[in-house]
Amino acid sequence: MALLSVKNLNITYKNKEKEVYAVDDISFDMESGDSLGIVGESGSGKSTLAMGILRLLSPKTAQISGNAFFKENDLLAMSKDEFNKLRWKQISVVFQKSMNTLSPIHKIGDQLEDIYKVHEPKATKEQIKSRVLELFKLVNLSDRVYNLYPHELSGGMLQRTSIALSLLHNPELIVLDEATTALDVVTQGQILSEIKKLEKTINMTRIMITHDMSVVATVCDKVAVMYAGRLVEFGWVKDVIAKPQHPYTQGLIKSYPLMKAPKDELKSIPGSLPNLSNRYEGCIFAPRCDRAQDICKTSRPKNTEIKPGHMVSCHFAEVK
Repeated sequence: MALLSVKNLNITYKNKEKEVYAVDDISFDMESGDSLGIVGESGSGKSTLAMGILRLLSPKTAQISGNAFFKENDLLAMSKDEFNKLRWKQISVVFQKSMNTLSPIHKIGDQLEDIYKVHEPKATKEQIKSRVLELFKLVNLSDRVYNLYPHELSGGMLQRTSIALSLLHNPELIVLDEATTALDVVTQGQILSEIKKLEKTINMTRIMITHDMSVVATVCDKVAVMYAGRLVEFGWVKDVIAKPQHPYTQGLIKSYPLMKAPKDELKSIPGSLPNLSNRYEGCIFAPRCDRAQDICKTSRPKNTEIKPGHMVSCHFAEVK
């Protein structure tokens, strides 16, 4: 049984003037212990997908349809009270620049203690401190951080604190939304290394949202490639990165610079994202695809499983 099963999820942003189809009929499954990287250029719907599953989008501006089953319970059909019981205890999130959410006038330990008591009001101060210091050790933070203020910590230390905060109640699923993007390369590498160690230490299932293919290749087992709100390729990293089948995935990988690659091997994807206020009958990547044919412009491609666990949404996907 899948830990998380997303079925035909659609998310549409609405205002008085127009509708934006930000997530378009996406389905995928995650087993317990999986680490999934959701990748795509800015505006592809990565964060919207995660925020929709986590019910962090305002119903006044976002219309959601479909299902997101977490251990057979549909997150999107739950009452607000039912979902709040899951939030942070079984599902947690680390946002981009989440360190900015910490209060600047309260010590780190006091803030984590208050948050812990939301779900465990009877926990003692000693129990909470013991748990926090245990997590600090896991994310490579000194015990002294407990009594420091946010301004006394570096960006990397603050982001480690945010990761420790997300793990307070041993959630089964953690979502990291561009959690290392704002950090320098060295600090980013250190935190990604700590995340990999965490998965070996605790039973953690992870979704990592990023625009960086190298991050996915380094710390994820599976990858979901999104383009303009659609899921165009999904599978094991070793399959998708080594032998990408969708033209968009191939373009993403070719556009990533390699240390030893000749200059003429670095290529960009021509064109830009389509206007998501419009509906597209065919393949949404067709206007930018050098292999597009007439069928691509008129018929939406089906999700084709070219080998077990490797799905591609392309009319010309080759089944192995």
